[in-house]
Amino acid sequence: MTHKTIGLEAIVVQAEGQLVSDMDGDKVMMSIRSGKYYNLGPVGGRIWELIASPTPVTRLVESLLAEYDIEQSVCEAEVLSFLQLLANEQLIEMESQLNSV
Repeated sequence: MTHKTIGLEAIVVQAEGQLVSDMDGDKVMMSIRSGKYYNLGPVGGRIWELIASPTPVTRLVESLLAEYDIEQSVCEAEVLSFLQLLANEQLIEMESQLNSV
């Protein structure tokens, strides 16, 4: 199965069908579709919270830059990598272009 590559211009949102809980500061979830469990960690959990509604990746990066002490280029690379992992597991959905946001 091939997956679209997520870029900074994408709009991402949580896919339906996940059970999510906080556990000692980490977000953990189970995919109802696959039955797999995931530990998103504190930063991954924050990203998960920020994409509860459709969010441009650029806005997601801006939010994280305001909250964490990280260089923009590193933040962008790490966010794109994390989102790609989520997309590969069908935990998020994306639109390839910024439309009406």
